[in-house]
Amino acid sequence: MRKLLFIPVLLLCTLFISAQTTKSTEHVQQVWAGYFNQTRLSDKWGFWAEAQLRTKEEFFTNLSQAVGRAGITYYFNDDTRLTAGYAFINFYPGDNHKNISQPEHRPWQQIQWFTKYQKLRLMQWFRLEERYRHKILNDNELAPGYNFNFRIRYNFFAQVPLSKKRFQPKTLSFVLNNEVHINFGQQIVYNYFDQNRFFLGFNYHVNKHDQLQFGWMNIFQQLPAGNKYRSNNVARVFFFHNLDLRKQRAK
Repeated sequence: MRKLLFIPVLLLCTLFISAQTTKSTEHVQQVWAGYFNQTRLSDKWGFWAEAQLRTKEEFFTNLSQAVGRAGITYYFNDDTRLTAGYAFINFYPGDNHKNISQPEHRPWQQIQWFTKYQKLRLMQWFRLEERYRHKILNDNELAPGYNFNFRIRYNFFAQVPLSKKRFQPKTLSFVLNNEVHINFGQQIVYNYFDQNRFFLGFNYHVNKHDQLQFGWMNIFQQLPAGNKYRSNNVARVFFFHNLDLRKQRAK
């Protein structure tokens, strides 16, 4: 119950921040598409892999980011796991680099845990990221070196079944997801609060391993200047592929 009580407090804080900053907020519409894989190789080890594409504005106008992420996972037990890995993010041409892409290298570490009830499933994680973003010289050139900061993320995910078969294949679940991002480090001056991602949608259980998740997400983000904000309304479609190879070897 204590974990559940954290949710409304988190959402209220998000709404309060939004209410205080609407005067300087720009609005953007995007599409996010992604593939996520978690594969368990043994009782203790597995791996994480994902790929994402995100559009820039007006849902289908240009690309804003491409994300590739991989990691090695250690399983404490069936419900708790620790992952460490590397992500590469490509920021396509933007306002301050109109003719070039900006690469980012991002080592990351994460603890993730699951809680299962008869009519409710929860997933939470804390993720630490070390962000190395290539410096930009002008619209056409990258500068030598990288800007660096840490970022911590807390993600809460809940799903409720919408049929009597609950979480069985060919059924739908309702999904609520909220994730808070906090920056810290010497180069962070104004935007310690980075962003909040709030998602409402549905999870279609394709089979025992695969899930198709789709819905609407709002991203409220504070920009580096500190006095400017962005509200992204996102159509999000993710495919989750979860495999347990221990079962195949046992046959």
